[in-house]
Amino acid sequence: MATAQTDSYFLHTVTKGQGLYSISRMYGVTEADIISINPGSDVVIKVGEQLRIPQKKNQDTSSNEQQSTATGQQFHTIKTGETLYRLTVIYNMSAREICEANPGLSAENFKVGQVIVIPSKKVEQIETSKQQKVTEPAPLIGKSNNIVEATSTPQSDCRTEHLVQRKENIYRISRMYGITELELINANPELRERKLRKGETLCIPYPKSEKQVSTPVTEPQQEPTIVIPTDESLFAESKEIAQDIEQIKAAIILPFMLDSVSNDRFKMVEFYEGFLLALDSLKKDGVSVDLYLYDSGNPQQSITPILEKPEMREMNIIFGPMYSNHINEATAFAAATGIRVVIPFERNVDEVFTNPYIYQINTPHSYFYSEVFDHFFLQFPHPNVIFFDSPGEKENEMIAGFKQELANRNAPFTVLPADTATNKDTIRAHLLLDHENILMMNSDGSGGLNNMMPVFQLLVRDTATTKYDVHLFGYPQYQVYTNNHLASFYEIDTYFFSSFYTNNLLPQAINYHKKYRRIYSKEIVNRYPKYAILGFDIGYYFLKALHLYGTDMENHLHEMKYDPIQTGFKFERVNNWGGFINRKVFFINFGNNYELRKIDFD
Repeated sequence: MATAQTDSYFLHTVTKGQGLYSISRMYGVTEADIISINPGSDVVIKVGEQLRIPQKKNQDTSSNEQQSTATGQQFHTIKTGETLYRLTVIYNMSAREICEANPGLSAENFKVGQVIVIPSKKVEQIETSKQQKVTEPAPLIGKSNNIVEATSTPQSDCRTEHLVQRKENIYRISRMYGITELELINANPELRERKLRKGETLCIPYPKSEKQVSTPVTEPQQEPTIVIPTDESLFAESKEIAQDIEQIKAAIILPFMLDSVSNDRFKMVEFYEGFLLALDSLKKDGVSVDLYLYDSGNPQQSITPILEKPEMREMNIIFGPMYSNHINEATAFAAATGIRVVIPFERNVDEVFTNPYIYQINTPHSYFYSEVFDHFFLQFPHPNVIFFDSPGEKENEMIAGFKQELANRNAPFTVLPADTATNKDTIRAHLLLDHENILMMNSDGSGGLNNMMPVFQLLVRDTATTKYDVHLFGYPQYQVYTNNHLASFYEIDTYFFSSFYTNNLLPQAINYHKKYRRIYSKEIVNRYPKYAILGFDIGYYFLKALHLYGTDMENHLHEMKYDPIQTGFKFERVNNWGGFINRKVFFINFGNNYELRKIDFD
């Protein structure tokens, strides 16, 4: 997160998984903007490195705010000594407004260096309020905690306005703004005669400590004690009251295109079939779901007519859509309505960096690979990696990052050609004792692997009587190749990484395949991932979470206990104001003792 800034830029400290793409989307600038003031950042950036992020400011923007050119939002970096209450004074808004704009913020992570977004609807008010002197109550030495500071700048009677929500009362609202109940009632005298009404607008006065002192105090007076609310109390009072969801309303928006024979159509039908099996299992657990199904059509069509249907605003969650332009429409709908949207397939969803209602199943590459690298060095603490360049295949993003990570950790690696000229003796010359020797193709295609597999087998047999420790490390796509290379995978002690994997030998998978075959009279297509199982896992996970935790689901995802058939889930917010990405990665090992293992590092 950002930790410091100047008039023209602020500093962002790179965290695990972040790249120029995600950072630029997070702050509403371009990658070129970042590269222009961070020479070399287009080549590599490292975790913990501080990048200068250009800021576009309004004329009076202070050194602690940055305004996005795209949205008009401002970003605030929390400084030493700042509290949530202090920010409500600085920005002339309630704790609830700040918390609603930053759902990832809590009393636990309200720390120096954290970046929060200031709601864009308040930008004009903020600019006006900056011209006024605002003083937060501060404790005096001794028994009294009172302070009254004079100011020559006139202030209005109302510091801000508050729209009364359901189940709110005078006590809660006064605590939210750090004022007393009497101060709130005096500013709204109608409350002396009647009860609070949902939907009415209240005047929120300044605390007494912030009001102008126009006459000198001629006699010692004891001011009433001013209680400055703590971060914990403000966060607790700003949090919406969680509600159970007795009847979950869910929608699926996917391109079924039943009048076509496209490959996408068959994938989506399988996904839906798996989703229905999840509903059947959930029904037995007492989960009640109203499911609405919509065909999004081809990529050129708009899904606006679907989103404008009256029932859509009653949804608790939406699954889909698939195509990028449909995702743009659905995420805009989510931002306007606060309805969760689960994106099952697309990997590049820019909106996840700015929209708190988005769940991205398919992890962005930079986050995904950072998890893979961390897990790799846990599994192989002393690696010696030998990469094999496949003829005609371009080095992928994962390999480029992997080589950089190896260099950062001073781990040895070599690059050899993946052709018949590279024999077992050539490879053996690069093996190291007291290291885990890792064989890895430079791409996830099957061509190079087919060429080298016989050579790898000969190498392993040749070193069987030596102390060389040799393994093949591969990609998620390797699970599709198991039919052709299963025996070889076991012999070479093969590992591959993935967020999706089904062990068809486990009872859970066996039972699922039997049920699917019995109900639909067909077999699941052997794809990566298997869409019929993906639909089951996603449907079961999210609908079960809504059933257990209701509207407070986001704060309890770490408590979800679900053993998926195929799909791993580990959701984390990308920042305080954005959505969730799935960072789950596990390793699959075809051991040379013919044991198949799924290694979970979490």
